[in-house]
Amino acid sequence: MHIVVCLKQVPDSAQIRVHPVTNTIMRQGVPTVINPYDLFALEEALRLRDAHGGQVTVLTMGPPMASDSLRKALAYGADRAVLLTDRFFAGSDTLATSFALSAAIAKVSQTFGAPDIVFTGKQTIDGDTAQVGPGIAKRLDLLQLTYVARIAELDLAGRSITVERRAEGGVQVLRTRLPCLITMLEGTNEMRRGSMADALRAARAEVVTWSAADAGIEDLTKCGLRGSPTVVKRVFAPAARAETAQMVPPAERDAAASAEVLIDALFTRAPALEADLARLAAGY
Repeated sequence: MHIVVCLKQVPDSAQIRVHPVTNTIMRQGVPTVINPYDLFALEEALRLRDAHGGQVTVLTMGPPMASDSLRKALAYGADRAVLLTDRFFAGSDTLATSFALSAAIAKVSQTFGAPDIVFTGKQTIDGDTAQVGPGIAKRLDLLQLTYVARIAELDLAGRSITVERRAEGGVQVLRTRLPCLITMLEGTNEMRRGSMADALRAARAEVVTWSAADAGIEDLTKCGLRGSPTVVKRVFAPAARAETAQMVPPAERDAAASAEVLIDALFTRAPALEADLARLAAGY
């Protein structure tokens, strides 16, 4: 079994700064980490490999320094790391990113074997679009399972996988054939501690580095800014609310009385609310 996990190196969200003129995220001088959502995808891939055998290839697109995140993934136990880096990728939106990563996955398939599963996190913390995973699935004609909370069963002989997918109002149990693409939800597992042997292997390992040409990308107009139809108009932090929260002390050991106290406080703070509720009740 071969699993590909797409990772992204992102700025540490606790230290993100926004350029006052261009409204873009200022990445220079900001520490970077593996996108937290991608770690859940990586751990799930490693668990499947441990249970069924095979190899896990981690893939990222970014500047040369993104190899740091790939080595971290190797230290967790991934078998192989591929970095897609080229100046033509600078400024890519989700459409251009999914195009480049799809080409790289196709190259991985030719070089190291076709993947049975492609994993991504549900989204990244710097973009929050959740579009790249589905975009890759569409370009590679893969069945996609998004917002997956748990992998219930993997049948390699029957070439099928059963997952639990979180949806509005409940959980969907879905079964599909392989190969497929899965986007993992947060909180679905706990990232393992890498072993000392894996840490030493990661330090010595060669990160496979591909340019656009190496990945077989011929149409560079689909990469980077030229291949990105969307533009970020403005990035800003929401203004703090002027109103402060009000603490309502509960009635001692009496849930019904506590509810009455809370309702009285709500009606006192929003007098129109009581009249609106009365009108609604009269309509039924």
